Amino acid sequence: MGIIEKMKLDGKKGFVTGAARGIGKSTAKAFAEAGADVAIVDLDYDEAQKTAAELAEKTGRKVIALRTDCTDEKQVDEMVAEVVRELGGLDFCHNNAGICINAPAEEMTYEQWNKVININLNGIFLTDIAAGKYMLEHGGGSIINTASMSAHIVNVPQPQCAYNASKAGVIQLTKSLAIEWAKRGVRVNSISPGYIGTELTLNSPTLVPLIEKWNAMAPLGRMGTPEELESICVYLAGDTSTFTTGSDFVIDGAFTCF
Repeated sequence: MGIIEKMKLDGKKGFVTGAARGIGKSTAKAFAEAGADVAIVDLDYDEAQKTAAELAEKTGRKVIALRTDCTDEKQVDEMVAEVVRELGGLDFCHNNAGICINAPAEEMTYEQWNKVININLNGIFLTDIAAGKYMLEHGGGSIINTASMSAHIVNVPQPQCAYNASKAGVIQLTKSLAIEWAKRGVRVNSISPGYIGTELTLNSPTLVPLIEKWNAMAPLGRMGTPEELESICVYLAGDTSTFTTGSDFVIDGAFTCF
C-alpha cells in the first residue's frame, strides 16, 4: 500500500467541535474528503446543520450535526455517546471550539477571564476526557487539540492575556494526556495556528484594523487560510502518525521564529 492510500481515513469515525464555520469546518471537510464519517459539533445548531448537509453532499460521507456546549460536562458526555451511536464508533476528534476576548489586563473583568478559560481550556479538557475514555476502552484513537501560536508568543498590538494563557494550558494538557495514555493506544497532539483568515476574522470590526499590522510583521506577509491546516489534521487523525503523540505543530508561516 502506497503512502497516499495509507493517508486515507476510510472507515474512521470522528467529531470536530466549533465546526460550523472557520477552522473547524475546514478540518471536518478534510476528514470527510479523506473518507471519514464526521460529526459537526457546535453551539450554533442551525449553522452546524447547514455545514453537515453541505459536507455530506460534497463528500458522500455520513456527516451529522450536534448542538453541544463544550463547557457542560453532561452535554459533552452525551455528545460523545451520540457520535458513537450515530456513526458507529469514535476513532479521532478535533477539539477546536474557542473564543478570544481582547481587553487590557487591568480592565478585563474576572467574568471575561473565566469565560475564555472555561471555553478554551476547560472545554478542551472535557472533550479530551470524554473522547479519551471511549478510546481507552475501545482500542485507542487520536485526539487533536487546537492551541495557538499565542501559546508561544505574546501577540501585539492587541491585549489578550486570557487567550494566551488558555492556549498555553492546552499545550501542557495535550502533553500531559499524551504521557498518561501513551501505552494505552490513545495519541494526543495539538496544532498551533498563526493568524488565520477565517470568515469571522476577516469581517470582524475589531480585528480588521489589525490585519494590516499583522501582515506587516509576518515573514510571509499574509495570514494563513483554514485550508492550510487541513493536511496536518488528516495526518494526525490517521494511521501514518502512530509514532506521533505529545507534539504541538506550529503552523504560523514562521511568525514565531523571531
